Amino acid sequence: MNNIQSPSLVTTLRHVERVRRARVALLFVTLFTALACRQAVEIDRSGPTADWPAYGGNAAGARYSLATQITKENVGALEVAWTYRTGDVDYGLENGGETLLGTAFQNTPIVVGDTLYICTPRNRVIALDANTGEERWKFDAEVSTEGVYIVTCRGVSYAIDDKVALGEACREKLYMGTLDARMIALDTTTGRLCEGFGDGGTIDLSRGIGNRYPGEYGVTSPPALVNGTLVTGALVLDNIRVDAPGGVVRGYDAHDGKLLWSWDPLPPGRSFVETTDETGELVRYHRGTTNAWSVFSVDPELDLVFVPTGNTAPDYYGGTRDGLDHYSSSIVALDASTGEVRWHFQTVHHDVWDYDVPSQPVLFDFPGPDGPIPAVAQATKLAHLYLLDRRTGEPLFPVEERPVPTSGVASEVLSPTQPHPTRPPPLHPQTLTPEDAWGLTPIDRANCTDKIAALDSQGPYTPPSERGWIQYPGYFGGSNWGSLAVDPVRKLLVMNMSRIAGELYLVPRDEANKKMAEAEARGEDAMIEPQEGTPYAMRRTFLLSDFGLPCSPPPWGVMTAIDYTDGSVAWEVPLGTVRDLAPVPIPWKLGVPNQGGTTSTASGLSFVGATMDNYLRAFDTDTGEELWQARLPAGGQATPLTYRTSDDARQFVVIAAGGHALMQTKLGDYVVAFALPDDS
Repeated sequence: MNNIQSPSLVTTLRHVERVRRARVALLFVTLFTALACRQAVEIDRSGPTADWPAYGGNAAGARYSLATQITKENVGALEVAWTYRTGDVDYGLENGGETLLGTAFQNTPIVVGDTLYICTPRNRVIALDANTGEERWKFDAEVSTEGVYIVTCRGVSYAIDDKVALGEACREKLYMGTLDARMIALDTTTGRLCEGFGDGGTIDLSRGIGNRYPGEYGVTSPPALVNGTLVTGALVLDNIRVDAPGGVVRGYDAHDGKLLWSWDPLPPGRSFVETTDETGELVRYHRGTTNAWSVFSVDPELDLVFVPTGNTAPDYYGGTRDGLDHYSSSIVALDASTGEVRWHFQTVHHDVWDYDVPSQPVLFDFPGPDGPIPAVAQATKLAHLYLLDRRTGEPLFPVEERPVPTSGVASEVLSPTQPHPTRPPPLHPQTLTPEDAWGLTPIDRANCTDKIAALDSQGPYTPPSERGWIQYPGYFGGSNWGSLAVDPVRKLLVMNMSRIAGELYLVPRDEANKKMAEAEARGEDAMIEPQEGTPYAMRRTFLLSDFGLPCSPPPWGVMTAIDYTDGSVAWEVPLGTVRDLAPVPIPWKLGVPNQGGTTSTASGLSFVGATMDNYLRAFDTDTGEELWQARLPAGGQATPLTYRTSDDARQFVVIAAGGHALMQTKLGDYVVAFALPDDS
């Protein structure tokens, strides 16, 4: 055998070497181009500074920044400026964690001065230098997460306490609600508890609630602060039982934590007498009423708190409610001084579809014929967008009551009509038929066609049934807790939404009990939600093909801009790719389900993470064109913020990248800050 190589092998080796050299050359060119582009960026330091002192940017929840250093022309040069890891992530029971599904890093930090404040999924508060990401202090609330479905903390709130002298501790306070139903006040400088607030810095929010299952009652959203009053609701787990903890909203003195008022969301004319339950616990508030788990907004001048409400327990059967859903799925304006209802607007009557109002109300000025009208924009899971006069709750565009199907189970009485906004029109398809079925292949589409045909599908208000029905828009949304951004210069409301159908069934009680017992004996989860105290449990899942992709047609996620002067759709584009969903990582821009909100800037940019493909993106607010994207180290199921702390500072765009266990995006504990390159 000699050492002479065959011509074919020699040719192959030469080809490989040419490819290698070409790749090296391409890499060199790419790096050179990147460096050239980087060097070409000049940072304009003449523009305005801007902080982010509240979860939604300000008390109005506008998610709009005056910062203009990052523009449409230079946004493509954004790079990672710093990254901080919180150390707080749990991957769920399957990996030995203590939680059911794992953590969801839904936090939007706030920025006051040059300090950025984060709360992690398990209620740890961390203060960072907003320009460098350097840690300043940490506080651990040491919460119990027993029974908690999704472990998350969306944000903290900030206020200056005028009753504390300048220079003294706790003049500037942070407030955080916890998963185990506490309200905590911290000194912003040190992170220590404010001893003069509540009991050594803490209020026990479980007082007067009565018996609670582990994880059934807690706080995931930041409280609202208005004219010295701290206002909070709480999360109550869905679909557990009729006599779930009540959905009371309470106002406390922001200085010392004393209870000032409570709003027990009972129908007008009904009251509740304080009692004790079977466990001996004090019950001050009616059980099973609608809760308010999401983020509130406030108008200090009108002395109003705007409360988006959830469902009366349980979500998918209302035959036992006895009128307790009077305030369900509504936006409610409460007097901030007394807790009395000034007005309320219901988005779904007798809601048995989990179409609660999940997003923060957004306050803005509507251009009326006689001058600006103080308005509120409310997005819903149905992808309905209501524009209301925030003084009265009256719609600024007509809302029509239209007939809907009512042929549900015999023991249920459904509302014969439901409200339909006319402008903007519904921002989500309203029907899903077998002809609409989508599939990656003909086999996949045929599979979806059969699934849709086997289920009842009469639009968004299809009556719940044992046969099974399609919920479209689904219980995921439409719009969810991330809410929208308002650009007051361009007169646009910018929002991201999901479009994915649900497949649901009412399960008769005896059958549900049997299936749950059998699953428990096998050490499994029956995937049935109990709805104790009703004739039916329920089962739900996303409507997917056997291949695992949605049966509803794409886009499954969109960015939309609404011209709020006339209620028209200014533009709509798909949001996200299937890179991290499909078996092969191909970035088809089909739009994907998303959780998190949008932030807009005065320079005409709208930033959004939220998608299941783990990117942060920037869009042209005027046109919807995607201008920039950056890969995140974990899922970006959070609303980004942007700020610039001083005249010599860079503008930063920051997002919590920690994923969402329920969405099965990559989990993590990252806070990532982007900025233009600084060569100074």
